[in-house]
Amino acid sequence: MANKKGKGPGSNAIALNKKARFEYHIDETFEAGLALAGWEVKSLRAGKAQLTDTYILVKNGEAWLLGSHITPLNTVSTHEVADPTRTRKLLLHRKEIARIFSRTQDKGHTCVPLKLYWKGSKVKCELALVTGKKIHDKRATEKDRDWQRQKGRILREHNKT
Repeated sequence: MANKKGKGPGSNAIALNKKARFEYHIDETFEAGLALAGWEVKSLRAGKAQLTDTYILVKNGEAWLLGSHITPLNTVSTHEVADPTRTRKLLLHRKEIARIFSRTQDKGHTCVPLKLYWKGSKVKCELALVTGKKIHDKRATEKDRDWQRQKGRILREHNKT
């Protein structure tokens, strides 16, 4: 069975945007396909993708992924001009694009990718409509994460004895 949590062995995740979960409150998520070139799929199979500082732009009724970085493999870069940071089209239903567009027009809302992953032989992108966190919210997130880590240590120590 595939590991759904993260980038461990047997996981279907290609790249995670951990910074987005720390910086934003996630309101709503969507699943989108990606229009990719052949060399990009090969690079994704090798796990050479980054989603940090990436965002979604809706223009002319189409959704685009901006700022993602897919590093080309050495074998590809010899015979093809590969742009690792090119703008990639997201494949969504018209209603989903309209919803994303209307929500991103509101003050304080934006759309960011959370994860690239495999679904069968297709590459999918999990997007989220988000609002920014305040500093005290970030502190609370960090405090909760530390408590979960500490609780895990206590339970492991208790189970050993």
